[in-house]
Amino acid sequence: MLESNGMLTVAFRRTFIEKGTVRLRTDVKGLKATQIKDMWLTTPWAHIEPAIAYQLGLPILILRERGILDDGILERGVVGLYMPEFDLDTSIDDYFASGEWNGVIGKWEGYVRAVVDRKGAPPQLY
Repeated sequence: MLESNGMLTVAFRRTFIEKGTVRLRTDVKGLKATQIKDMWLTTPWAHIEPAIAYQLGLPILILRERGILDDGILERGVVGLYMPEFDLDTSIDDYFASGEWNGVIGKWEGYVRAVVDRKGAPPQLY
């Protein structure tokens, strides 16, 4: 990953939760158990690898399939860029033509280009 200039992760549906409880038996101030219904989880790798890239300071873009629980690094705003959701039941061409997609991918591309430009430059103390 040290040789990478950015991270793009696609979080697909993997495990379906028909009915469940988040933070069951939590007794911490401010954290309450909450119910979830008809939600999906994705692979743990969709959390682990972007977290590693985040620690390295790489630009991250995570695409999340609609219906996936927005938890951990999949929460909006955690890695900076707005996380676009996609729906496999609709046209992917429409999604890639949308203003949302073009704005996010353009911004992420700019961050990646900045990483490329800075690689090999000597460190600066101040």
